[in-house]
Amino acid sequence: MIFYGFHGVSPAEKETGRRFEVDLELFLDLSRAEQSDRLKDTVNYKEVYQTVHDIMTGERFSLIEAVASRIADEILSKFKPDLVKVRVRKKIPPVPGNLDDIEVEIERKSSDRSV
Repeated sequence: MIFYGFHGVSPAEKETGRRFEVDLELFLDLSRAEQSDRLKDTVNYKEVYQTVHDIMTGERFSLIEAVASRIADEILSKFKPDLVKVRVRKKIPPVPGNLDDIEVEIERKSSDRSV
């Protein structure tokens, strides 16, 4: 998923924004959907995308670690997977050197949730 967001530490990042990429993996029991072939028996990927979109474009964070954590928490809360992996990449980060992107990956289990 590709978004334009305003996440970063520097004032320029907060004001002008930049491009971000998000990869998401959800692990859950799909056996019911495999048999029924009905959307109601699985996760609606359109809703998953909208959830990530709303966070990436509607909220602001200083760190991509915080962005990834927020996405993971919201996905666990709304869609109840057993496990979620979130990767957030900031394209062309404002750091010295020639970097295409920086990336963080977090993994959360439903059993990790304290709420």
